[in-house]
Amino acid sequence: MLNHLFIHCRGGFESECAAEITDRAAAFGIFGYVKSKAHTAHVIFVTQAPDGAQTLIEQMPFESLIFARQWFAAPAPLVQLAPDDRLTPILDCVKTLPFAASWQLETVDTNEGKGLNSLTKKLAQPLTRLLEKRNLLRRKSPWSLHLLFTATDEAWVGLSPLDNHSPWLMGIPRLKLPKESPSRATLKLEEAWHQFIPRDQWDLRLAASMTAVDLGAAPGGWTWLLVSRGMFVQAVDNGPMQQALMDSGQVVHQREDGFVFEPRKPVDWLVCDIVDKPARTLAMVLHWFVQGHCRQAIFNLKLPMKQRYQEVQKLLARLTDESAAAGVPLQVRARQLYHDREEITVYAQVTD
Repeated sequence: MLNHLFIHCRGGFESECAAEITDRAAAFGIFGYVKSKAHTAHVIFVTQAPDGAQTLIEQMPFESLIFARQWFAAPAPLVQLAPDDRLTPILDCVKTLPFAASWQLETVDTNEGKGLNSLTKKLAQPLTRLLEKRNLLRRKSPWSLHLLFTATDEAWVGLSPLDNHSPWLMGIPRLKLPKESPSRATLKLEEAWHQFIPRDQWDLRLAASMTAVDLGAAPGGWTWLLVSRGMFVQAVDNGPMQQALMDSGQVVHQREDGFVFEPRKPVDWLVCDIVDKPARTLAMVLHWFVQGHCRQAIFNLKLPMKQRYQEVQKLLARLTDESAAAGVPLQVRARQLYHDREEITVYAQVTD
């Protein structure tokens, strides 16, 4: 009975994740209630239907969610696990589930969760041996198996579709900051590319010789990544840029206000990491698309203190509705990235 949907999210955004899954599930005719606590980095949605969580992860596109990092459908958690034998009840639960092609051993992304890493490392090898010995994995299965510890004596066992979940463990990308990058902001744009653009389309949609404008560029974290792809960038910021970027010959530094600047010619990409009121940022991006200044954009929206999910829904609806009304329909996706903090990252592309 897979009626529990376990969702990883950013700590402090449990209420937004809970509001989103409740709203989205209802649109699919699946109802239930949420269990969540602040700063636990996860939400549990319990469905009324016995297999409602499984139905949900099979029907709802995971990529359409904003505040979820990873998810899986599960029965009730295993509790009061004996310290001398945690594996037997876990494997007994695995036997009741459909076969999976792969498996992941997880915790939640909190200090308490990190404190369980020594336990999961200890269990990883014997679990692997037992899963293989008992033939509990099937290479051609469409499922991924999740084993997650929330305490030393409590674990979740569940499944997610291989074609409808995050490809990263716990939804957290393992990206390495290049030594040459002028700031850690580089990782945010790189994660956005991984999140919104299929890897086999990078050579087409992030092609060398493309043109881009980076608003709020200094010191150049996002510009650096664009340049590394061979693009030519107009970096707009009153602050100083990294000298190595300026020496590349691929960057023109425009010392102007990012909200005022407009390119003389259309560009392939607009990227913007300016921290400002989200409505102001969205209005600026909308203007760029309506005026034909760009074809694709990645930008951040700083979230308000209250009703963050509701405000995000209003802003994204405004972007799609007003662009369509202006004759420039957009494909829009949004996600709170691992490298985001009090914001979400939005990708928009003109659709033909």
